[in-house]
Amino acid sequence: MSELLWFVAHTRPRCEKKLLEYCQRHQLSATLPCADSAHKYRGKTVSFSKPIFPGYVFLQLEPGQAQTVRQSQHVANLLDVFDQATFAEQLNAILMALKSDLEIRLAPAIDAGMHVRIKAGPLRGIEGWVEQRSGMATVLLRLDFIGQAAAVKVDADLLELI
Repeated sequence: MSELLWFVAHTRPRCEKKLLEYCQRHQLSATLPCADSAHKYRGKTVSFSKPIFPGYVFLQLEPGQAQTVRQSQHVANLLDVFDQATFAEQLNAILMALKSDLEIRLAPAIDAGMHVRIKAGPLRGIEGWVEQRSGMATVLLRLDFIGQAAAVKVDADLLELI
């Protein structure tokens, strides 16, 4: 039996769970780290499992099995992992954190100087520039009014890049 190698499947939009099911049907080892999420719709709270890394499924395959995954209609691209040991270590750390019931969320790739729009809350729709970022959750957002700037602290997950 040959050694299993890690691959990263970049999926078509919103196809992560479909690819996971495809892999299970074909007896392929696939990992999709998910966290529970809840939203209110018309007064009802709905819980669901949401991928932590949208658009990606992690696969452990024998070299010949990669073609089976590429044939799936759910895969946009299959990426090779060059540093297998580091990747496995980092993925295991994420999976351990998920099992610990800690709150885990994807840290937005938002840094100082980026142009962003606030996507929720009382300032929804307002655009600004990130002045500085402190930690995973908070950014100091500069909003320019009449040639002057007002600084507002906003959670990074409420921002989208423009």
